[in-house]
Amino acid sequence: MRLDKFLKMSRVIKRRTIANEVADNGRVAVNGKIVKPSYDVKVGDIIEIQFGDKVSKFEIISIPKVQNKGLEESIKLL
Repeated sequence: MRLDKFLKMSRVIKRRTIANEVADNGRVAVNGKIVKPSYDVKVGDIIEIQFGDKVSKFEIISIPKVQNKGLEESIKLL
């Protein structure tokens, strides 16, 4: 699943367009490497997102299959 879609579906970011912009601006790293919105996320990936001065870091524990699946079922906060 694409990074931007995953961030939206897991409710880390409300809208896919915003997830796309955040990644395009170099504020998303996966496993320590800056990635584009089209990056294919995998279980076990560690994602870091910079929101201003704050950095959110979490691990993907599953890829959601249904849009309404909750955040806590897809990621583990680190």
